[in-house]
Order: sequence, then C-alpha cells, then structure tokens
Amino acid sequence: METTGDHDWIRVCNLPDQTELQERTLKTDLDIVIGDRCRIDYGLSGNDVVVCEFSKIDGDIVAAGDVRIDNWCEVAGDVIVEEDAYLGEGVKIQGKLVVKGDLDIGDNVQIARGFEAKGWISIRNPMPVIIYIMMYLVAVLGIEKQEELDAVLQKVFGDDEAPAATPLMIPAGAILNMQTFSVPESMAIGAGCRLHGNIRAGSIAVREGTTIFGSLHVKEDASIARGSVIHGDVQSDGDVMVEQEAHILGNVSCRGLTLHEDARVDGVIRAPAGLTIKRRTV
Repeated sequence: METTGDHDWIRVCNLPDQTELQERTLKTDLDIVIGDRCRIDYGLSGNDVVVCEFSKIDGDIVAAGDVRIDNWCEVAGDVIVEEDAYLGEGVKIQGKLVVKGDLDIGDNVQIARGFEAKGWISIRNPMPVIIYIMMYLVAVLGIEKQEELDAVLQKVFGDDEAPAATPLMIPAGAILNMQTFSVPESMAIGAGCRLHGNIRAGSIAVREGTTIFGSLHVKEDASIARGSVIHGDVQSDGDVMVEQEAHILGNVSCRGLTLHEDARVDGVIRAPAGLTIKRRTV
C-alpha cells in the first residue's frame, strides 16, 4: 500500500451517523480511530478503538471489539475490552484493565488498579498503531492504493453520503472537552448526532437531523443539512449553506449565506457577499 510520509489522511475528522456525546463519553456503534497527540477530556465507547501515540484520554475506554493503544498514551479511567487488547510501550492506565480475549503488552506499561485477561498474555512491543490503521483501511474499506484512500476521504467530506464502514476518526492534535471540540482541518458530522461544545474546524459539514449544543467556528465553508439544530452561533470566513428546516438559535456571520426559505435563524445575519434565499422545489 502506498502512503504519504506524513500520514495527511489522519488529519481529517469524521463523526459517523448517530454519534453521541453522553455522560462524558463519545459513543458510536462503529470503530474509533484517535490520531496522535490528542487531548480528549471524556471517555470513548465503540467497536474497535484505536489510539495513536502520545494521546491522553480523560475517561474510560469501552470496546465491543479490540483496543489498540500506542506508545506513551495515558488513559485516566478504566479500559474494558470484549476481545483483544494491544498496549504499546509506556502506556499508563490509571484505572483497571479488563480484557475478555488476549493481551499483548509492551515495555514499561503501568496499570494502576490491576488487570484481568482471560486469554493469552504476551509481553512484547505490538505492531505500531499507524501501520495497523493502514492495514485496517485496506481490510475494512477495501482500499489498496493512496488514490483510493484520497477518494474515500473526499467522499466523506463531500456532498455524498459517507461509506457505511467509515470509522469515527479524530485527527492528530485535536482537543476535545465539554467546552470546545477543536480539529485542525475538515470535519464531517453524520446524521442524527448529538454533540456538546463549541466546534472549531477548517471547514464543516453537518448532515441531517443533528443537534449541536454549541457554536460553529470555521475558517472556510460550512453546510447545515435539513432538520439540524445549532444551539449557538455560526461563524465562517467562507460561505455558509443552511438547508430546509434547519434551525440556528444564534447569529450567522459569514462571507455569503444561502438560506432555505424553510430554515430559521433566530439571531442577526451578517453576510457581506450577500444573502441568497433558496426556494422549495415543486
């Protein structure tokens, strides 16, 4: 598999349909991939959970499948794994580790409250997570070449519906807490999600029926799909599209705004490049 040297693809952010931030846990039924050097102030719950190196998770990790935690990561809570677990060198778990399957564990791993593994235990340095993710994309998404990977990511952040198997992906260097959800580049939020906190991104696409309890701050373009509700402001240096039955409870400030006639903005609209009203089709 051909790859770029700096792994640009891990800088994207994708939240699949039905993702929820509930009771200090980011929850999805799909896989979760956390980039390196992230700071996440709540727990994670998903199928397979992958955390790249030097990241810190301030909560529990609960996985219905496998867990892979790369070198020098820290988990402030428990790690509960229904299948196999792979812990890299220098990982710190401040809670307990419960593994229903096998456990591969690297050097200098610290588990404050002890561990339980019902399968085999191997003390060795597991495969680097970044290599595992590449193999994962090949197997799960059917990707064999860099061009195909780029095409999948373009589909995730374009107008088309994202592939069903696309995991929850948090990019490298992201900061997530109850006040702010900050990612360096593009962000796609699926349909039927419920999120808390102000979102900062390069660009953002919010799909149908999603509720965000916070504001959106983007450097480029933003789109709010049908029936989504933003409990805050929308601020963009680019253009904003607000679709039918969407509701923004705060202000909208952008370069140019396209607003469906059946959408609603409760606050003040500032759009120096103009406001376009999109009529319903007959």
